[in-house]
Amino acid sequence: MKVLLLKDVYKLGRAGDVKKVADGYGRNYLLPQGLAVLATPGALKQTEKIRSSAAVTRNQLNQELSGVSEQLENMVLTFAAKAGETGKLYGSITPQMVASSIQEKIGYEADRRQLDMQPIRVLGEHKVRVRLTLDLIPTILVIVHREGEAVEIPSEAQPEAEQIAEPEPSNEPDAEVAAEQS
Repeated sequence: MKVLLLKDVYKLGRAGDVKKVADGYGRNYLLPQGLAVLATPGALKQTEKIRSSAAVTRNQLNQELSGVSEQLENMVLTFAAKAGETGKLYGSITPQMVASSIQEKIGYEADRRQLDMQPIRVLGEHKVRVRLTLDLIPTILVIVHREGEAVEIPSEAQPEAEQIAEPEPSNEPDAEVAAEQS
């Protein structure tokens, strides 16, 4: 099925492009969401108008998010996690955890779907790309370290670094329970 894109679609194309897509993708997602219309001769006459209005919208959005992009570019997020001897985590650092850390640090409400990452399951440094728009894709550094150990932050990002850790429930008994047992 050939469709004319009305809006920019990630990994497909920009507004005004004519693309051939699978029938189900077009029928079940692109058309109902208002992202595209069928590529009929009447619709194809509208391509230049769609492209020009989309370019204006895209430029305006890029200008609004350029400040956020600059803040994110050199951001370093650190997470403390429990890990085994080999460096494999007991659990994972999820995109949602990274998105909420971004929101806590700079106030920008990033959606987990904007992050190009899989759940992190090993200790170390990981680069994560944040898709703000099709043109603005800053990279942040996520450092995962073992709980209780000091974290080594790269020198170029040292002033930006801030400790962000998930609170873990302690395994220590309450003082009252300890007093009753003695």
